[in-house]
Amino acid sequence: MQGKRTLITGATDGIGKQAALAIAGMGAAVTLVGRNEAKTRAVCGELQSQTGNADIDWLLGDLSSMAEARGVADEFRARHDRLDVLLNNAGASFSSYAESVDGIEMTFALNHFSYYLLSNLLLDMLKTTAADQGEARVVNVSSSAHSAAGPAGLQVDALNDPDQFRAFRAYGGSKLANLLFTYELDRRLTDTRVTVNAVHPGLVNTRIGDNMSGWIRHFFKLMKIVMGRTPQKGAETLVYLATAPEVAGISGKYWADKQQKDSSAISYNRDQQRQLWQYSAELSGVG
Repeated sequence: MQGKRTLITGATDGIGKQAALAIAGMGAAVTLVGRNEAKTRAVCGELQSQTGNADIDWLLGDLSSMAEARGVADEFRARHDRLDVLLNNAGASFSSYAESVDGIEMTFALNHFSYYLLSNLLLDMLKTTAADQGEARVVNVSSSAHSAAGPAGLQVDALNDPDQFRAFRAYGGSKLANLLFTYELDRRLTDTRVTVNAVHPGLVNTRIGDNMSGWIRHFFKLMKIVMGRTPQKGAETLVYLATAPEVAGISGKYWADKQQKDSSAISYNRDQQRQLWQYSAELSGVG
């Protein structure tokens, strides 16, 4: 990974931080994206100290905001002239209905639109890097929870209906969107040498779900304690997809524990993939 540049969102905690640590330890230049300046600055210094890699920098942005996601992309382009790996990892779950500054249900705004915007806004850099260096990679962190969206899949007309909001279904829908987006983007990247893959990191004992309330917060906490893997273990497949030579050229796949897996039947539905892309392009003005 020497000489390569990786951009990692949600990089100040959990599997994002562990992925950044591992990739920086391989000698890659790493740009962290975080939301809290003090924490992001501290994690950057911590990783530099632990890896001995001085080429780690950071960008600040609340990626639930389209304007701030655009700002992150613009600042990255201003600082750097290549992008070998984009690792879309930022995400959260919310126990009650809320809307982002753009009027989008918060789970979907953060978990889907940050992936969609950053991938598209930085796509020309990825393509240029791939043409110059032979490849570039996009890694999207999804989840087996995508099945919670239900057999009918993603219903974009219901996303902003508070009466239809159910916390786990909203989270599952956002993770299904990660897959629908991955598969549609893969088709659009044909002949570019840019690959895109999605990953289920497993149930990881991180802060996911800590911002929820009521019984569902306690349920998440218990599940993580009883069944959760460590952030280091959860990050393994992310790092594998970002760095492993044997993954070069493989695209449009869903992975868990470094193996290709089948995602839910609805995630392969072309109509759902195209509908999500159109919906995302209309709301964001990108793509």
